[in-house]
Order: sequence, then C-alpha cells, then structure tokens
Amino acid sequence: MPKKKTIEKNLVVTWKRSAIGRKKDQKATIAALGLRRLNQSVVLPDNEVTQGMIKKVEHLVEVTRG
Repeated sequence: MPKKKTIEKNLVVTWKRSAIGRKKDQKATIAALGLRRLNQSVVLPDNEVTQGMIKKVEHLVEVTRG
C-alpha cells in the first residue's frame, strides 16, 4: 500500500511593529514565535498553538500563508 503524502500547511509570520511599551507577555510571545528583530520573517506550522500566539500579537505582526 503506498503512503499518503501529508500536505503541511505553514504560515509566514513577519514582525512589523515594535514591541516597545507593550506588556511583558506580548514581548514574550514575539520571542516565542522566534522573532528577534523587526521585519524578520519565520515559517511556522499552521496549528492551534501557533494561531493562538499570533492572535495575542496580531497588531504587531503580519501573517501570510506559505
């Protein structure tokens, strides 16, 4: 029996707005997403955990499917 190929869905998250003056938990979420500097992009899996983190800082990041 041939193996089924799984289609992995990914999100490209780009840090667009500064976290200066934001709450500590929002700064920690930006770091947990793997973002270190403005205009940096990271590719993350599209799952519930990632979506929850993005929701917390949606005003600071830009998200595209990729």
